[in-house]
Amino acid sequence: MGQMEEQREKQTCGTICLKYLLFIFNVLFWLAGGVVLVVGVWTLVEKSDYISLLNSSYFSVSVYILIAAGAIVIVTGIIGCCATLKEMKSLLIVYFVLLFCIFLLEVIAGLLSYINYQQLDNDLRQNLMETMQQKYQQPGEGSITQAVDRLQQEFKCCGSNSSTDWAGSVWIQATWNKRLVPDSCCKTPSDNCGLRDHPSNIYKVEGGCIMKLEEFILSQLYILSAVAIGIAFLQVLGMMFTCCLYRNLKDEAY
Repeated sequence: MGQMEEQREKQTCGTICLKYLLFIFNVLFWLAGGVVLVVGVWTLVEKSDYISLLNSSYFSVSVYILIAAGAIVIVTGIIGCCATLKEMKSLLIVYFVLLFCIFLLEVIAGLLSYINYQQLDNDLRQNLMETMQQKYQQPGEGSITQAVDRLQQEFKCCGSNSSTDWAGSVWIQATWNKRLVPDSCCKTPSDNCGLRDHPSNIYKVEGGCIMKLEEFILSQLYILSAVAIGIAFLQVLGMMFTCCLYRNLKDEAY
């Protein structure tokens, strides 16, 4: 009897330790979900103008997936805390399944991002110049116009590949328009400052805005990847702790 009581006491101590570990994990997991949600919302709110310049939906879909993942991670963390504190085996199973599903989604999303990045880059190169030339300052294209102006001012660039791209713009070619480039190309923007396209007046960046936008998209993908890898590592730990706690609870039931 003494040996059985000692063994049961060891199991109880082990269960308590696992509960604390899993609880700490869930707090970290919940915080990670908050970070993911904030990054996704920040990208959508602050950089939504640039998303409108992409004909491809890959980037915008990845942002929405990030926001959804953050929300699911927060909910999963709450379920994990409840399952841990109340020692509910059925809820632990639900928690484990949710962790595993999120892990699979992250792996799939990561693979799709890696596979589709080159396609996204090709689409961007093919379509950005056309978007600037055909849609800038055109009726019903206010969001595109705003996005182009913000892109050129924030990244200090002019045109898709260079400032000469604006020569083919429908808006620039209008008979009433004497500008050579949009005013947003100017280093110090003002009305009609685009009448002069001298390097002292406008941005002359090698590679144009296309290079700057590519760098932005790539940096965002790096952030998404880093966040996903960090959460995936936490998930693996969480699944291990959950399995151990479930087994200990099962052993103590006998």
